[in-house]
Amino acid sequence: MVSAQKNTPQGYIEKFSPDAIRIMHETGVPASIVLGVAMHESGCGNSALAQHLNNQFGVKGGGHIVYYRHNKKVRTAYKRYDSVFDSFQDFARIMTERREFSGLSSSLTHFDYSGWAHGIQKHGYASSHKWAAQVLGLIKKYHLYTFDEKPEDKESLAQNN
Repeated sequence: MVSAQKNTPQGYIEKFSPDAIRIMHETGVPASIVLGVAMHESGCGNSALAQHLNNQFGVKGGGHIVYYRHNKKVRTAYKRYDSVFDSFQDFARIMTERREFSGLSSSLTHFDYSGWAHGIQKHGYASSHKWAAQVLGLIKKYHLYTFDEKPEDKESLAQNN
């Protein structure tokens, strides 16, 4: 049963930032990009795909998945994931292994979230010309870039305050 309570941006960040950080350390895709794109694409986990399929990014390719929404059968070609973490992992796999995006991980660091957002848009992830600006808006509004910092950066900031 899907909860009627909506996820807030802050609640989504608190719940899933550890997963995004883990993905960043495993793949080099910035945690801010994983969170920002997921928040943008899934409405902070409130979209039907996120609620019913754990699909945070609108990734297709799951064959013909069936789920129920408002007591109606829905058939979809979107992928179903066992968890949000699995969805995050698949997004990072797409960013690092698909030909059109794989150059990003070799040319950008996990601190260059702006370069990642523009590169992802440039290589055809979304059709909207405003997509990168919208994702960057979320990253800046919610300070998601702080999850991209190295642990020693946070220690030096704490020592300087």
